[in-house]
Amino acid sequence: MPNPVTNVLIVGVGGQGTLLASRILAQVARQLGHDVKVSEVHGMAQRGGSVVTQVRFGQRVYSPLIAQGEADVILAFEKLEALRWLPYLKAGGQVIINDQSVDPLPVLTGAAKYPEGIPEKIQEVVPNVVVLNATELAIQCGNVRAANVVLLGVLTRLLGFDETVCLQALAKTVPPIALAINEQAFKLGMAAVK
Repeated sequence: MPNPVTNVLIVGVGGQGTLLASRILAQVARQLGHDVKVSEVHGMAQRGGSVVTQVRFGQRVYSPLIAQGEADVILAFEKLEALRWLPYLKAGGQVIINDQSVDPLPVLTGAAKYPEGIPEKIQEVVPNVVVLNATELAIQCGNVRAANVVLLGVLTRLLGFDETVCLQALAKTVPPIALAINEQAFKLGMAAVK
């Protein structure tokens, strides 16, 4: 009997809310009756380092880790991180990219240049790519930090999740003081893709 598992790799840098996004996604999957496993890697996140979370859900999930070439979706909060983690995408997978650049330390020190044309390079090898300025949409909602939830709205739309279930999960995960902005951000993300 097949046991399909959906693998979502969420990548960004410290301070972009990747951990919160993974918790919301895991809550949605739980509410939909899935078994869920989550793994987080956030070394040096306070200094702008990579933050990676792996969310796996399905009828039965035995490991929280996504192997290289097994991710169904890469949700990238920053362009260079999308490129860095691209080897984890499976053939036919989906990439969602926030059109935002955050200079890593080598760029900040002048030892390297930030690569140009990252979304175009990814689109050359991946047919399913959504690029949007989630940061700008979050600013429209009143808080730039809600870009993670904008991207989560895009992801859940593409996964075909029910909006009501997602909003319930958001209410269970986000502090009440920030809920209204995050609900607006989530809806803008869902509306950004058809």
